Amino acid sequence: MPAVTADTVTLPHLPAPALGDTERTVKSVTRGPRGYEGEGFPVVRAFAGASVADLDPFIHMDQMGEVDYEPGEPKGTSWHPHRGFETVTYMIDGRFQHQDSTGGGGLIENGATQWMTAGSGILHIETPPAELVESGGLFHGIQLWVNLPAKDKFLAPKYQNLESGEVQLITSADGGSLVRIIAGEIEGHAGPGATHTPITVAHVTVEPGASVSLPWRSDFNALAYVLSGRGTVGAEARPIEQGELAVFGSGRDASRITVSANASQDSNRPALEVLLLGGQPIREPVAQYGPFVMNTRAELMEAIDDFNAGRLGVIPPNALMPHTVR
Repeated sequence: MPAVTADTVTLPHLPAPALGDTERTVKSVTRGPRGYEGEGFPVVRAFAGASVADLDPFIHMDQMGEVDYEPGEPKGTSWHPHRGFETVTYMIDGRFQHQDSTGGGGLIENGATQWMTAGSGILHIETPPAELVESGGLFHGIQLWVNLPAKDKFLAPKYQNLESGEVQLITSADGGSLVRIIAGEIEGHAGPGATHTPITVAHVTVEPGASVSLPWRSDFNALAYVLSGRGTVGAEARPIEQGELAVFGSGRDASRITVSANASQDSNRPALEVLLLGGQPIREPVAQYGPFVMNTRAELMEAIDDFNAGRLGVIPPNALMPHTVR
């Protein structure tokens, strides 16, 4: 169950589709494989199998969990570098602690988002707080990498902490869906995230049997990743379920995207939970090596050299470190 919920009756309602509005069709549906990240926490590699060109300006996304840890099991990452893009960590349920070499950081929990512009270079750590490691508990979130254009690759690093109460909440025309706008804008309603690359990020809960039709910028791509549940997407009602990513077709001749929940859902997953992503493609060469996303191989080599020389930052005194149960 997502941490941020609301009574949709009291929220602003999206307008119903108007006469002449058209729906984007679905270009592909892919299933993300399972793997492990950091010190060994489970993830779904959400973008694996999708066309890189269709994802632009997004680079990478992991669904972290959903897992209910036993005491001593929670894991995170150790200190590591980034350069050339932005990382977005959205905690749907549970807690993660962040610290970086510029002084940014804090506790990300229960519907909050940490938005870090790595830019010219940064070191950071994300790890469950000590009390969660000791007690165990629910852990479920998303980490998304958003590319930066060449002109912004060497921006000064920046950190944004977006608390759960700052997320913009709206609902569908029939009130059957809750839309949490984290960044970007939908029908004049804007999320709190400030982005260098124009994008929209929204988490949508669609109740069983309900549908949500959202206006979507024609110059943005459109992606729908199913966090849990079953339903359909697009003008042709393409079936989709947990762990699958739908890539919608071009918005040149279609103004909306549609997501619908099956009337029957599993008892432990009472609704369809979908992360909607869209952005203005950068259409520049991408050279990636681990935690560095640049435009050329030479820039990657420079990033590695700068990291090894300590030019991407230093771990601060009394730094946060992964906690283990003794």
